Amino acid sequence: MSLRPFRDIKRRETREINVGKVKVGGKNPITVQSMTNTITTDIKATINQINEISSEGADIVRVSCPDEPSSKALKEIIKHVDIPIVADIHFHYKRAIEAAKSGASCLRINPGNIGNKDKIKEVVKAAVDNDCSIRVGVNAGSLEKDILEKYKEPCPEALVESALRNIKTLEDENFQNLKVSVKSSDVFLSIEAYRQLSKSTNYPLHLGITEAGAFTPGTVKSSIGLGTLLLEGIGDTIRVSLSDNPVEEVKIGNEILKSLNLRERGVKIISCPSCARQGFEVIETVKILEKKLSHIKTPITLSVIGCVVNGPGEAAQTDIGITGGKKGNNMLYLSGVQSEKVFTSDIIDKVVSEVEKKASELENSK
Repeated sequence: MSLRPFRDIKRRETREINVGKVKVGGKNPITVQSMTNTITTDIKATINQINEISSEGADIVRVSCPDEPSSKALKEIIKHVDIPIVADIHFHYKRAIEAAKSGASCLRINPGNIGNKDKIKEVVKAAVDNDCSIRVGVNAGSLEKDILEKYKEPCPEALVESALRNIKTLEDENFQNLKVSVKSSDVFLSIEAYRQLSKSTNYPLHLGITEAGAFTPGTVKSSIGLGTLLLEGIGDTIRVSLSDNPVEEVKIGNEILKSLNLRERGVKIISCPSCARQGFEVIETVKILEKKLSHIKTPITLSVIGCVVNGPGEAAQTDIGITGGKKGNNMLYLSGVQSEKVFTSDIIDKVVSEVEKKASELENSK
């Protein structure tokens, strides 16, 4: 059960590209990406982390290829994962060629530091020969020297000029299977750069606030930056960049999309911050439920409210709801209707059981 969104976001129209089996842009769902932080040549560790990221709900994973052993390690890594791999390339064009031959679905290159047009031409040929897309990754920290001299400092206009220049370089090679990003660690700079770029090209845009920081500040910065752009209909694929476990990036990315009704995946928990009125320990209950329900991929809404002030109203709008009552007599709601009283000690088991039953019903009805 869910209410019709108060505001339907009208997404900007972009061309559709392929990143392996995943389609990005056009009318396709906004995808969530993350990036491994293992040493790529540690093949087992990298495979394990990619699969963890994928299990959390990522659509695409990026892997750094700083040297030849890393780019060639992709060939073995890709055999053991079921998600498109983007090879992250900096400074040496040969790494991009090796990664394409190793089976990467996309090459992320920063043209500002990869070399001259002849080297770009060789990268494009490798991408075409191996059915790779390319992400033009412009970053405020690594702009071309002449552009930086022109604008004196990183600014939206500088990032956009760099992006358009490098798009043209690829188009001159008759290559259009590409997406673009213009990232900065500054929220305002990033937002304005993406706004300007969205008016200048119809290629799909990869959103991100780069080097956003540790979990809490990085989550806040990314939510503000990405959320603002997504609300304006800008963005086709996103990455939340955190100094944390990549799995956390996927969790936050999915939550951003779910909060804007741009993605439906897993259990969406509506819960109160708790207060002296609560009939059970809301905060601890929510933490436990998040873990116990993390395996559910079917879209389901669950309200966990500590008292009757807002509990019945929230439960009326969710698939399943639990509302705190006096003396441990809490009320379970199913599809907005009172179902039965549940003792506090039974809340976790009862809610998990009902969510799993609902998920099974929804899956079987497809």
